[in-house]
Amino acid sequence: MAIFTSIATAIAGALFGGSALAASLIGGALAFGAKLAIGKLGQQKQQKRKYTAVQGEIQFGGDVPVGTLYGVGKTKGQRTFYAKWGSGNKWNAEVFVLANGWCDGLEPYVYIYGEKKALVSRPLIGNEVANYHIEGFVNGSGDPVLTIRFYDGRPGQMVDQKLVDVTAGLGNKWKSTSINAGICYVVVERIYSDKLFGSKGRPELEFALRGLREYDPRKDSTVAGGSGPQRLNTPSTWVHTRNPAVHRLNYQLGLRALVSGRTLIGEGKSLGQIDLATYFVAMNVCDTLRANGKKTYECSLFVSGDDDHTEVLKQFDDAMAGYGLNRRGLSGVIPGAPQIPVKDLTAADIPVDRAKDVQFRPSAFERFNHLSGQFTSIESMWNPESLKPVYVNADIAADGRNRQTSIDFLQVTDPDIAQYLLNIRYRQNRMGGKATVPVSRRFGLAVQEGEWITWRGKSWLISEWRADDRLRITLVLSETSAAIYDDDDIEPGPIVIPPTPPINPSLLSTVQNFNVAVGMINGAQGYDTPALVFTWTPPDDPTITAVRFSYQIEGTTELFEDQCTSPEDGLFRTTKNVVSGKVYNARATITTVPDRLRTFTPWMTTAQPTGLQTLLTGLQQLQDDALNRFKELQQEMDEFFRPRLVELLDAFSLEGAVGQIERQQIVATIGDALAQITEERRVRVSENEATAQLLTYLQASLGTTNARLVSEETARATADSALASSITTLDAEVDGNLARLIAEETARADGDGALATSISGVSADFNGRFAQGLVKFEAVAAPAGVDARFSVLLRAGTSQSFKVSGFYVELYTEGGVQKSRMAVQADQFLVTSGNNRHYPMVFENGELKLAIANIGTVNAGLLQSLNGKMKIDLNNGTIEIFS
Repeated sequence: MAIFTSIATAIAGALFGGSALAASLIGGALAFGAKLAIGKLGQQKQQKRKYTAVQGEIQFGGDVPVGTLYGVGKTKGQRTFYAKWGSGNKWNAEVFVLANGWCDGLEPYVYIYGEKKALVSRPLIGNEVANYHIEGFVNGSGDPVLTIRFYDGRPGQMVDQKLVDVTAGLGNKWKSTSINAGICYVVVERIYSDKLFGSKGRPELEFALRGLREYDPRKDSTVAGGSGPQRLNTPSTWVHTRNPAVHRLNYQLGLRALVSGRTLIGEGKSLGQIDLATYFVAMNVCDTLRANGKKTYECSLFVSGDDDHTEVLKQFDDAMAGYGLNRRGLSGVIPGAPQIPVKDLTAADIPVDRAKDVQFRPSAFERFNHLSGQFTSIESMWNPESLKPVYVNADIAADGRNRQTSIDFLQVTDPDIAQYLLNIRYRQNRMGGKATVPVSRRFGLAVQEGEWITWRGKSWLISEWRADDRLRITLVLSETSAAIYDDDDIEPGPIVIPPTPPINPSLLSTVQNFNVAVGMINGAQGYDTPALVFTWTPPDDPTITAVRFSYQIEGTTELFEDQCTSPEDGLFRTTKNVVSGKVYNARATITTVPDRLRTFTPWMTTAQPTGLQTLLTGLQQLQDDALNRFKELQQEMDEFFRPRLVELLDAFSLEGAVGQIERQQIVATIGDALAQITEERRVRVSENEATAQLLTYLQASLGTTNARLVSEETARATADSALASSITTLDAEVDGNLARLIAEETARADGDGALATSISGVSADFNGRFAQGLVKFEAVAAPAGVDARFSVLLRAGTSQSFKVSGFYVELYTEGGVQKSRMAVQADQFLVTSGNNRHYPMVFENGELKLAIANIGTVNAGLLQSLNGKMKIDLNNGTIEIFS
């Protein structure tokens, strides 16, 4: 947090200091355009593609959308031209488009044949911006056989004259008009060398490109608050950067065609549509140095003209742990950094005649407690690498179970920045309080979206500002804290060791005579586990240190992996991700030290399906599933009994009186005797919501004796959702001894699904002893599946210990398949016919007890007598008799 001390004041002053006319505020109701990255973590629609700093495939032809690069990335480019000439077609040339727009240049290296090679500068021979040859690719005379001519896409760039000249007599010509205006490209020219190319085939180059030169308004003296030589309409003054906020601004401004001015990539906005004050601060936050000497936020991203604007902007937002903002019709951004709260919200600022909705703690299903992710590692040849997972044991204990998810930062290439972002997103999700609060006009006109305020001892971010036609202002708040961005206890990102370049490709590139078969591994007490058995010819090569296997169920795409670190064994069994009754496909490759060129074997298929699922393993999984579900039922019971009465009583507060209200009350008191009946009817309508509510409260009390009946009935409708609910609670209390009954029924429907719930609960407390019961029926219909559950849970005990028993019946969706299940939790489970002549079936102490069994087929591993005199091993086909 110390690193942001110098910028916190700037955020509160420069970003939110200006006032605004009241007229421009009416009907504002303007919200964040892109929410927290945790939107990725829910069950949302899959993105069409991975957004990253790598373009990993060669694109061919002209039917390719325009694309460009913000920051620095690796690309194979789009091949648009190929020619060959000379004796035996010894000379070859290819043209690769790397990006649209004026780019900064190439990094001083390329990747070829899986190896990183330096680019060596050469004198210019024509109109190119730079000329290189690749380290090590020279003939016996020392002349380069693989050269690169680079064109950066600047306005007015000229044609590659050498390519025009050498192809003039060919059928496929590079025309003198082929200047590729506004396009960054390279001409790769090579002379065939059997020594360098013969055994390896045609070289495939991967270029590390410094992408677009971008406009930074902070360095433009003609913009308020700017200072410097840059100008919006003069690209020659722009510079290259990795600043996510600068990327975001330039994407919103758009990359335009040189002649027509049509927007090729981005939104094509003007500066007048941009909230530059927010961008200035965001850019400064990104450039601020952290304690490790690195900038706070940096990123790189390939985008195309076909990409969804919202998804692209979200990548830039995620790269600075920020939020997109649309305020007063202007597009802006809020970076991930602490702010100084601008005002304190007090009770005097909240009108008592208007409703507020406060949720200080979201449900456990809205939060996660274990977060993992990946970033793009330059050291690992621009491949994804895992970040250190973020989890807090106290959060896991509070949630009652492990709730794990992942979020990738493939637009980030610095491990420390990516690790910092992962920690911030975790903390932002755990800080989950939300509130919708009406405020006075005086307070509302003094604040705006994106600012921090304090309320009830906490810091809150104004995520939405609303005003109706009567200028009644409502704020939507999200809980926040400066501690979210404190990097003192955040570990550095992972250290990635660059792979060793491959050597001597004449050695084995994979194992020989590889095959896969099904098998069984004999476990304890005769139970077998299905397994895959991999075989190969043991290699006589000490540099091969492991054999790696990739396998999948036939007809599916999900890959599983395992490895054998003793390649000389020639055989390896695995049970990892192996299920019964399935045919598997498998292939293998090797790991070598030092590394070298490796290939996979052909896919092999098992001759038959795997054997029966291991009984004990299956039972263990079912036991874990059932115990987790019963824990969830206990948590539901806790949440159902504790807050319900307080919520119903709070509903009678005058703060809920919005629209029209009718209240009737009858009260009679003598001494400490009280009897009262209160009934309240409420209706509320707006342009996008209608609500009707009926509340009834009956109470009779005398001294420490108290009886209450409270009910609430609500109907609410919006443009895309409907809700109907009924809650009733009955309490009888004498000297702290309490009997309670609660019934709740809810029906909810929206564009994503429908939910119906009916819950009944009873509770009795006496002198520290308690007994509780909960019956719940729930039905859900949604795109992911149609689920239903009926559950009964009983709990009783004292303040020191308690006992739980119950059962549930459910229909649930797993992997897109509808399934059903019934589970019972009890010390003793008994089924009887009611006939005294027939003993019951009993499950007790982990044993199933049954007097008589009439079974058609028995699938078993081991049969043995109670006295140990005889044992039949069905799996191994043996019978043992002991004297």
